[in-house]
Order: sequence, then structure tokens, then C-alpha cells
Amino acid sequence: MAENFFLDNPELSFRLGQTELAEAVRLREAGFTQRDRFPEAPGSYEEAVGLYEAVLAMVGELCARKIAPRARSVDREGVRFEDGRVCYAEGTRQSLEEFRQAGLMGVTLPRRYGGLNFPNTVYSLMMEMVARADASLHNLVGLQEIGETILRFGSDDQRERYLPRLASGEADGAMALTEPDAGSDLQAVRTRAWQDPATGQWRLNGTKQFITNGCARIILVLARSEEGTRDGRGLSMFVCEAGPRVRVRRIEEKMGLHGSPTCEIEFDDAPAELVGARRRGLTRYVMSLMNGARVGVSAQAVGIAEAAYRSAREYAANRRQFGRAIEEFPAVYEMLVRSRVKLAGARALLYETTRYVDLRDGCERSGDLAGAKRWDRIASVLTPLTKAYSTEVANEVAYDSLQIHGGSGYMKDYDVERHCRDARVTNIYEGTTQLQYVAAMGGVMNRVLDPLVDRLAALPYQGRARDLAEALGRARENLARAVAYVAERREGDYQDLMARRLCHSETLVLTGYLLLRDLLADPGREALAERFVAEAVPQVEMDTAAVCSGDRSLIDRRAEVV
Repeated sequence: MAENFFLDNPELSFRLGQTELAEAVRLREAGFTQRDRFPEAPGSYEEAVGLYEAVLAMVGELCARKIAPRARSVDREGVRFEDGRVCYAEGTRQSLEEFRQAGLMGVTLPRRYGGLNFPNTVYSLMMEMVARADASLHNLVGLQEIGETILRFGSDDQRERYLPRLASGEADGAMALTEPDAGSDLQAVRTRAWQDPATGQWRLNGTKQFITNGCARIILVLARSEEGTRDGRGLSMFVCEAGPRVRVRRIEEKMGLHGSPTCEIEFDDAPAELVGARRRGLTRYVMSLMNGARVGVSAQAVGIAEAAYRSAREYAANRRQFGRAIEEFPAVYEMLVRSRVKLAGARALLYETTRYVDLRDGCERSGDLAGAKRWDRIASVLTPLTKAYSTEVANEVAYDSLQIHGGSGYMKDYDVERHCRDARVTNIYEGTTQLQYVAAMGGVMNRVLDPLVDRLAALPYQGRARDLAEALGRARENLARAVAYVAERREGDYQDLMARRLCHSETLVLTGYLLLRDLLADPGREALAERFVAEAVPQVEMDTAAVCSGDRSLIDRRAEVV
């Protein structure tokens, strides 16, 4: 059994070291001037990194020695709904208490509210380890973007009243967006918010469905505040506390993530407070919330994939057939190599994304709104691409891991069957993969990421790395032609049809360059980069050729095909 999920995984230390966090940390730490008010604050970037490493090692030990050993019993016990109350599994209660005692419930919140003031990159490294240990626990301790939303958009009074409670673990959070008739189409939200003209008190009426941790104490609610409206411009964001007028009606019986309650909630004239400005609930606040959720689910997916890959690697090394370990058979080690390479790509893309999120957040906190806008433009494209890629990879790695286990993997005696069930929802909730492509398509068409890829392509590659960079350059040229072809056609349905191919190609090209950059720092990564590029380039060529074929058959004759 592993003793520490941070120390036993060199990839995490490598990512922390390779991610260019210096500027983001300087902004977050206000130029390292906080030590007078907060003695625990770092006085330099080097001190900050040392602090991050110490806390990551603490989380790694907690995940390996406490959380992971409980995960199977948590999955089997699940969550119960008794007398109108949601009851966690005993193992979940223990894990949550350990996180509270360790002061890990407000990782990214400022110190003045009791938080650690850590960047999103470090928080994501933590959450990856949590998901490797128990993906359902990630859904509880990984909802800290609730506090971030109040920090960014709430009033000073709301920050003072809610954030210390979230940071200490006294209160937990949830976001209530989805409704029975408004899943991905949040413009159709019908939960009503009305304001008492005599007192100014806002109240909520309606039902929310599929709400992760919907039994939480503090809930962010998207509701229709403007009478007579039917679209997103009539929606506002509210914060609501659990109470007699907020009722959990039921919890869902799910395929996976059994330790995390998914609730249906009813609001019956529930008192609430407006967060930010009216009419901006969907257009600004939920979009910000969703970007944070995309990163969170991406970290969860990478953590599940890491757990599934390790299970496969261990099983293949120990399982013997025909006189030798099955890892020696080409059919098996090819799957192991494929999983390892995909996992490396997903992790590289995730932590490149968190770097831009941290730059945006740092500029925003320091008052540099122009800088925040500049970095947000990149982050808003990277977050959906990362969510799409990492969650699909998690499912693929979990699938191959179960296949390597054979019939044993289908049994509950092995954790891999849980990994498969837990992975399956990651490319569905917080926006399906298909919706991620919709969200990213504008940025792909406008070539928002070109400056980033230009810098990566211009790095001083030598030898085999230079050959791989040239291959990626040719793939990038094909992608540019495909984007130009779609832009010239000016057909919305054709652009939508080709979104998957274009977004996936954009992701593969960018991730290939990220792995080549890693190779400059560690020559031992050549095999990883070579294998990734060897598979990515033909995929991009195939996808871009399909785009440029102008084939409308799937649109014009879809009724015949379907």
C-alpha cells in the first residue's frame, strides 16, 4: 500500500516545478508583503514553493494512509436519506473531519478569511490526489469554488459572513443550477426569485435537480429574478442557507460516486441574498463558476485515471499466464503504454490551464483588470478543452485497466470496477464533452491559443525533439487550413458538425508541444513525447481532412443514417 500519494508520484513534483507560477504567486501574495499581518505567509517565491510542497506531502499522506483505504467501504455503504436528512458513510465523515482539522477547506481563499491563499495549480494537485484516493470525496472537498464565487462577486458583508465559515469547514457549499426541465439549457431555469417590497428580502421558489452535495449549508442558486423574461438575461445569482424552507426531497441512486450525495432540492419561499448585480447570474457569474468546475472535474478525472492506471500496472506485473507476467505480452503492454501516454498528456494540459487561471486570478486580485481580461481570454478556451480531453482520457484509461484485469476487474474485489463507474460521469456533469466543444469552438475559430502555441513551437528543440516539433508543425498547418475552410463556408450547422474534430485537433497539437517542452527539462521523457506525437499527428491529419472534405452527408441525410 502506498504511504504518500505526493511522494510516490514524481509527476506531481515535476508539474509543480515546471509550471511557471512565479508571476501568479507574486500577484496572489501582493509582492510577498503579507508577512506582517500573517506570519505564515511566505516572504519569497522559493518560500512559497517550499510551503506548497510541505502541504502537498501532508495531503498525499492523508490520501494514501486514511482516505484510500476507506474508499471501498464508502462506495459500498453509500449515502443514505433518512427522515429528510442526508447521511454520509462513516468513512466519508472521518475524511471530512480530517480535512477540516488540517485546515484544507479554504485552500484558495485569502488568509484574512482563514484560507491558505494557495494558487489554483496547487489546489488542483491536491484534488488530483483526493480523486485518486476516493473520487466521491473529491465532490465534497472539491467544491471550494463556491467560496471563490462569493469572493469574486459577493459584497464585503457577504464575504465576511460566509467565507470564514467555508474556510474553517464549519459550513460546506453547493451550487444549485440544474432543474428538471433545464439541464444544459440554463436559460430555461424557472426557479423564481421575488423580493418583498416592504423588507427587501429576496425569496426563492422552485426545484433543483442533480445537485452535488445539495444538503450543504451554503448554496449558490441560479434563479429568475425578472418577471416576464424567458432567457438568460432574466437570471440572477443568489446565496441561500439551509433551513426549514430548503428541503432535500430525495437523493439519486447513481452508477458511481456513491459517497457523494446528488440531491433534488425544493425551495419554498426560502430566504436568500442577491450576489452581485441583477440579471448577470448566467451571463457572468455562472460562467465563472462553470470555468472553476471544469478545472475541478479535470483534476478529478486525472486522479481517477492515475488510480486506474496504477491498478492495471500492478495487476499486469503480478498476474501470470502461460508462464510469464501478462505485462510482457504485447497486447497488454501496448494498452499500458497507451494509458501512460494519455495520462501524461492530460496532466500536462491540466496544469498549463491552471497556470493561466492563476494568472487571471492574480491580476484580478491585484486590480489589474486589463491583465485579468487578457489571461481570461486564454483560460476560457483552455478550460473546456481540458475538461473534454481529461475526462475522455479518464474513461479510456479506466476501460483499458478493467480490460487488463480481465474477468477479475469486473468483480468488486478490485478497485478498477469502481474507477470505471466513477469515471463515467466526468465527461457528463458540469457540461458534457459535446458542450465543452461548443464552449471552446469560438476560441478555436478565432485562434486565441496561437500566441501560446507560437511560443512553444519556437523553443530550441534539438535532435529527435526537433523532428517531433516539425511533425507537429505540419499538423498545425493542417489545422489552420481546416479552420479557414470552415470559416469561409459560413454555415453554422457545418461548423457545429466539425467542432469535435477541430477542438480535438487543437487539443492534440497544443498537448504535443507541451510534452516537447517537458522533454527540454527532462530528456528521459522522450519516449512519452514520441509516442504521443506519433498518434496525435495522424489523428489531426484524419480529422482535418474530414473537415476540408465539405461532406454534409451527416447533416443532409441524417434521417437516413439514424
